[in-house]
Amino acid sequence: MGEWVRLCGVAEAPGTDEVMEAEALTREGRGVPICLANVEGTLSAIGNVCPHRQGPLGGGWVEEGKVLCPWHAWAFDVTTGEAAAPERGRVEVYPVKVEGEDVLVEIEVAGGEDDVEG
Repeated sequence: MGEWVRLCGVAEAPGTDEVMEAEALTREGRGVPICLANVEGTLSAIGNVCPHRQGPLGGGWVEEGKVLCPWHAWAFDVTTGEAAAPERGRVEVYPVKVEGEDVLVEIEVAGGEDDVEG
């Protein structure tokens, strides 16, 4: 089960075919790096770290309906998180909704010590 957290205000969200970097903060104070993308007028949220060389996807751009990494132009589908062929990789996809003036994303809640990376 996830929790809905505020990512930014609607006025701060990227314009059509633009992206931005953001951070979603859980109730526990854990920061989750997010790439908020506006693809053809629809807001989508994916993980902000490219699996290739950890480039910031929110610093990239939108091309042909995909978010491209600014470092090596890997392209990611915002609905599946999959990298476009011939590349192989995937980023997390987060549900997005707008409530009033806020853009919210759903972040999975950590279940215990097994979820801690180290």
